[in-house]
Amino acid sequence: MPQAHASLPFATLARSPRSGPIRELTPRTPGESIRYIEHDYPSAYSRWRYHPEYEIHLIRRGSGSYLIGDHVGEFSAGHVALIGPELPHDWMSDVAPGEVIARRDAVIQFDQGWIDRCVALLPEASDALTILSASRRGIVFGGRTARLAAAEIEAVGSSSGSHRLAHFFSLLSVLAEAPDHDLEYLTIEQFPAIETVRDGAAAEAGLQYILENFAGDVSMAEAAQLSRMSEPTFSRYFKRASGHTFTDLVRRLRIANACRLLATTTSPVATIGSAVGYRNLANFNRQFRAVVGMTPREYRALPEEQRPVLPSVR
Repeated sequence: MPQAHASLPFATLARSPRSGPIRELTPRTPGESIRYIEHDYPSAYSRWRYHPEYEIHLIRRGSGSYLIGDHVGEFSAGHVALIGPELPHDWMSDVAPGEVIARRDAVIQFDQGWIDRCVALLPEASDALTILSASRRGIVFGGRTARLAAAEIEAVGSSSGSHRLAHFFSLLSVLAEAPDHDLEYLTIEQFPAIETVRDGAAAEAGLQYILENFAGDVSMAEAAQLSRMSEPTFSRYFKRASGHTFTDLVRRLRIANACRLLATTTSPVATIGSAVGYRNLANFNRQFRAVVGMTPREYRALPEEQRPVLPSVR
């Protein structure tokens, strides 16, 4: 049964608003052609980042919001995503201050050159190329595909040698054969690459500021000041790197969190609105309807399978 929350926390992240570049450098492990890692939340990996490798990402436990390219969505345990090269991404869990979600994430990374060489030597592997190409938009898998993929990701983590590679290629086959109803493409067709360190630093600082303050008053002027930029400069870099205006992203993250609280607690709508930063119930209803297409009460009344997926802001 859903429980009413005395307090309704959002994500707390272990990172600084002035943390600078967020391009992730992926170390190569001698003797391994793919990289498998698992980590807690929060951790050094829990940040808005991008890298040249493909990434297959499993959330084992917890719930929260994710930001992939320009798409803000919700996740829960069993969430499986395929992220293409250079596509920014972050998963932000609902945690209380000081709480740690142990081994929340299981992650597989591999690069384009390696997969190209595999296909050249093993033509049977070419069936994965279409889904890998599409992953530059970001893909979330659901249904039976997500369940099969999660099992293969865990098998990759628990095996070694040729057994690990066997599970990896089985995982690629599962993703490549996913039916349309198990696929959600996330971003615009060609999400712009982050061009400069300053782009990334502005988006990282802005996102961190939003996450730390979105339940209260959020000011782009303050975010710009933390980034040591003028407001127009900050706004330009933030939009170019994140795909959103500052105001759009604040609203999206607030409404995504409200959707989870409506679905998982019995707290009054007004309490939830206040918890995600809307002190005025009428404004909360208006903003929620603008994003979701219905009121919070209407959303809560729907069976889970009928609740709409949050659309991207364009």
